[in-house]
Amino acid sequence: MTALTAPHQRHRVGRAVTGTGYHLFSGTLALAFLVPIVWVTLNSFKTTREANQSPPTWIPQEWSLENYSKLADYGSGIGVYVWNSLVLSLLVVAGTVVVTVLAGYGFARYKFRGKSLLFGATLLILMVPYATILIPLFMVMSWLGLTNTIIGLALVQIMFHLPFGVFLMRNSFESIPKELEEAALVDGCGTLQAFWHISLPLVTPGIVTVALFGFIASWNEFLAPLIFLSGENSYTLPIMLVNLSSGQYGEVDYGALQAGVVIAIVPVLLLYLFLQRYYVSGLVNGALRG
Repeated sequence: MTALTAPHQRHRVGRAVTGTGYHLFSGTLALAFLVPIVWVTLNSFKTTREANQSPPTWIPQEWSLENYSKLADYGSGIGVYVWNSLVLSLLVVAGTVVVTVLAGYGFARYKFRGKSLLFGATLLILMVPYATILIPLFMVMSWLGLTNTIIGLALVQIMFHLPFGVFLMRNSFESIPKELEEAALVDGCGTLQAFWHISLPLVTPGIVTVALFGFIASWNEFLAPLIFLSGENSYTLPIMLVNLSSGQYGEVDYGALQAGVVIAIVPVLLLYLFLQRYYVSGLVNGALRG
């Protein structure tokens, strides 16, 4: 018995050490990401004088909403910039999900001439730095009369999200056995009904992943809005934060800036926490098949 239990005990000890090391590393990494968020949040509730003082303080000596009230009066008002970012993100999510779901289903279920070539050409877009084609896109959008509009900017953002989304959705649909749809067709469903009632619910994690990627990327995007938007009332939240950080005569109001950062963080953080279980499984399912 002793000879049999000794290797088993060593195995258990090894697993315990490995697990402890893993959790320590994960906890340290999580703390490294969490500390700046806590720091910014605390600073946003300081008075202007305390937020700009050196050396800085960790806990506000006087809790204040002064910085948030400043944002309400800055430029067109923080509400306008948040609304523009929200509308842009929702348009990008809606357009990206519709196109990538249909394209991914087509690549996964149908055979047609040039299928592999078309799919490869779609993925090649990922290799093109999007900043290099923003100026030609601006000229096209100007010709179409879509510059300085949220819709025009959303179309540009959707185009850049398509390659990854199509790749992920194709793999998600390919992970579903075709026999499920064939059984639905035998039972009297049409092709569209089988797609809607059978395949689509099973790729929900992939859809959520594409939507989450689109929302976060468009919410945080700075370069494209900087080029395509020129009116104060059409600016998004990242543009407002950069203008706020530059300040008048180079002076930076760190309290107001960090209050704006908190406002920018909250929607993305809540969305990720709410959808993270779909997000993780969607990435796994989309990466298993190539």
